[in-house]
This record gives sequence, structure tokens and C-alpha cells, in this order.
Amino acid sequence: MSETLDLLVLGSGVAGLSAAVRATERHGLSVGVLTKAELHQATTRWAQGGVAAALGEDPDAIDRHLADTLAAGAGLCDVAATRVLVDEGPDRVYDLIALGAQFDRDARGEYELATEGGHSEPRILHAGGAATGVEVERALVVATERTAAALWEFSFALDLLVEDGRCVGVSSVEADGTRREILARNVLLATGGAGQLFSVTTNPLESTGDGIAMAVRAGVAVADVEFVQFHPTALHHPQMPRPLLSEALRGHGAVLRDSDGTRFVDELQPRDVVSRAMTRTMIEQDTDHLWLDATGLEAFDERFPTIAAALDGAGLDPAKDWLPVAPAAHYLCGGVVTDLDGATALPGLWAAGEAACTGVHGANRLASNSLLEGMVFAPRAVEAIAGGKSEAEAAGAMRAVLGSAGPGTGGTIGGTIGGTIGGLRPPPDDVPTASPPSAELPPALALRAQLQRALTRGAGVLRSAESLSETRTVLEQVDAAAAGLGVGRDALEVVNLATVGRALLRSASFREESRGAHTRSDFPQTKDGFRARIVLDSPSS
Repeated sequence: MSETLDLLVLGSGVAGLSAAVRATERHGLSVGVLTKAELHQATTRWAQGGVAAALGEDPDAIDRHLADTLAAGAGLCDVAATRVLVDEGPDRVYDLIALGAQFDRDARGEYELATEGGHSEPRILHAGGAATGVEVERALVVATERTAAALWEFSFALDLLVEDGRCVGVSSVEADGTRREILARNVLLATGGAGQLFSVTTNPLESTGDGIAMAVRAGVAVADVEFVQFHPTALHHPQMPRPLLSEALRGHGAVLRDSDGTRFVDELQPRDVVSRAMTRTMIEQDTDHLWLDATGLEAFDERFPTIAAALDGAGLDPAKDWLPVAPAAHYLCGGVVTDLDGATALPGLWAAGEAACTGVHGANRLASNSLLEGMVFAPRAVEAIAGGKSEAEAAGAMRAVLGSAGPGTGGTIGGTIGGTIGGLRPPPDDVPTASPPSAELPPALALRAQLQRALTRGAGVLRSAESLSETRTVLEQVDAAAAGLGVGRDALEVVNLATVGRALLRSASFREESRGAHTRSDFPQTKDGFRARIVLDSPSS
């Protein structure tokens, strides 16, 4: 395609499709959407938890949503970005409803709002009990197919095209090996996260950090990539990605029990707190899973039909059986640094959704803020593009790149704390994997499994200087081996995983403290000197 698009969207999740629909319907821009799978096969459809938004007439509800988000972020949320999220969130939810999304209502026709970990009150919209992502994706796919100028499915973006200091498109490869360059005045990275860095994850196989890796190779600033949120209650089951037992179950009264049947944690604390408590308990009791007791929940099949179907497939009855669970990699809190309009440090390049670091999640994302973030910031990027914005401003997370004083916005970080956490040791070597490496595996998949095992052992829920250093050595070996495998999709994904993994390890090694979703067993305290973003602006920084 020789025509230069106004906007090329990479990715087909909530952020990318929200942008595509808005750009065409409201501004008449020529838009292309490129995705490496089918249009509907994005991480969004796996989202069970719902959409957090302060709907209703209470004038203080938005401020309480703000306060809960800031508390979960452990001192690293950008307040201005978080204010944008909670202020604009309700309107974006209504926009989605106008596109046809249908959320659960009670007998009176009112929206059913749930409570999840870290939330001080019910504000979570759900669809089909725990099928929120499927419904959100359905509504957006229908709208995108109606409006987008060009769609490239099963197309893999290789790298950004940069001319005269501006992003002007991407190079890509089709499933049959055909290469093409797609030119665009603006490119939006909406490629999602990188859950496939780890052996046990709730993310689909496509979540390999492709957009973030492309940005890193182009020298575009990324930040907060050390903060990987592990979901506490993924079903302990050979299936991968792991079936997710939504936080809504705990919000409705399900409790966590250890191997002895004892309740050991407040299930409604933020996810990092619950995941750490579970990991410590699993280590102490020398087990690879614990139990979620949902036997007290009424009408389980009606309230959570998607989860009920998954459990039935695993031979479990939630009315009678305790459900085996363990933490699984779930969400990358950082990514490509943006300002309040989604602009990155490279003119012409924008980012939104899990691929972006807007500053709203800080060190730990508040449950159900992820869909909302994509729904809010992707449309802001479109409005900025339509308004002629050309460069990023020192606002939101971008203050850490372009310069601004103040906690949580970047700057010089110094000082370390020594110490250990009593009774803790690194996770065992026999971490379960989706595909144990063997001579029968193709080389790229064997390398992927090797990378995943290394990161799970050395940079998962618990980390240390020693484990991070050992993991870095493995990733360097994997990257070198993957570079010689050509341009097949499996090989390209391993290269991207290794690129993002090395960025994660650099940031995690530098952050010599424990904060939010980042826990160092050798630096267990939180320290004010690290209340800042760690920004990487080159492949080796």
C-alpha cells in the first residue's frame, strides 16, 4: 500500500480499536489496523475483572477512585494522569455502551457493580459475569470492521520506520514471508503487554511485548517495566494461558486457604500484597499451589458462567471443591513512556494501553483499571493527532523524560538498603512450564521455554541481585541464539521477549528496594530515594 495513512494502529485490543473507531467516526482520518493474529484475538478478550469507573450521581465517587488508584500504585502514580483516568473514565464507558457493549444489570435494570481488591467500594462493571473482555472486544471489532480503511491480520510488525527524527510507519512481514513497509503520519503502539515472559501466565500466546521491543530498539524511552503484576488466583492447571479465577470471586466472598485449610491473607488487598503472601506461604509449605474456597458463593453458574465453564472443563465443581490456584504473570505496569495525550519521545509515535507507561498504574495497577486506561488514553491520542500535535509535552509520565522535579516523576535515584526477608528463598527450579523443552520442540519454542523458566525463577514474584544476574546471562544466550533463526514469527517473538526481558532486568537490578509489584528479597524495604521512575532510553541504558 503506497498511500500514507493518517494513523496506523498496531494491535487490536481495547486501546487500539478505541483509537481506530474514534479516528474514523469523529475525525474522518484514514486509519489502518495491523495485528499479528485475527482482529478479535487480543489480550482484551481475556479480561475478566471488568471496567472500573465512578458512575452515578455521587460527586465524591471520582475522588475515591483516584485515592484507591494512588494507594495501589505505591507512591509512583502520576497524579495528573490518574486524574485524567478517573475523570474521563465514565464518559468513555458510556461511549462503549453507545457502540453496543452490554454490561450486567440487576432486576431493576441498574448496572451491577462489584468490589475487587484495592477498591474501597463497588465500582466494577462486568459483562456476562466474567466475560467483560469478550464483550468489550466484540463491540469494538464490529465498529472497526465498519470504519477502518485497511486491516492487516496475521501481519507481524518488525520495526519502526524513522526518518529525520520522526516515526513514519513500520516494516512488517506477512504470514507467507512477504515483507512490506506501511507508511503513516502517525503510528499508535497498542500491542499489549509481555506476559509470555513467564512460564505461568494468564496472557495469550501473542503477548510477547512486540511494541515495547520495537520502541527499545529505536531508542524510545520506556519506564516502570520492572513492575510486573502477578494475578493471585490463576487456576493451577496444565492449560496455558492459565484460566483466570476473577478477582470478582473474592469480591463476592471467596477466601484463600493454605495447605492446612487455614485462611492466611485478606483477599481484598491489592494484588501484589496477595501474590506475595501466597508465594511466601507456598515456599514455607513447599507446595506449588494453594486453594480458593468459593463453596459459599450462591448461584455460581449464573453469576460467573465463563469461569464455571472453565472449571467444569477441569473437572471441578466450585460448589463442592476448593479450587487450586497459584500466582501467574498478568499485567505489565510500565511500557513506552507517554504524556497525557499518548505522545512518546519520538514524534509521530504514540502509545496506549498495556504497551504504554502513562503513569496511572505506578508500581502496581489497581484491579480493573486496565481496560479503562486503554479506553481513556487512546481516544486522547486521537484527539491530539486530529488537533495537529507534533511532539510530547512534559506532562504525565513524560515528565520523567523531559524533566520535572517531584516525587514519582523521575530524576536521580540513589541509595540502597541491605537486609533479608526471614524464611524466604528463591523459587524452586521445577517451576511448571507450558511446554517443557525437549529435543522434539522447534528451536524457537525451546528457546522461548528456556527464557520463560529463567525469568520465572529469577525475576518473578521474588527477586534478588543474584537471581537477576543469573537470569540476565540466560537471556543473553537466548537472544544470541534466536538472532540466527530467521524471520519466522516464533523466532521474532523470542527476540522481542528477550529485548523486553533485558529491559525488565536492568530496571529491577537498579531498583534496590521493594515497592508494589517489585519485590527484592535482598532489599525488602521501600525507600523514599526510589520514589521515581527508572527510564531506559536506549537498548543498553
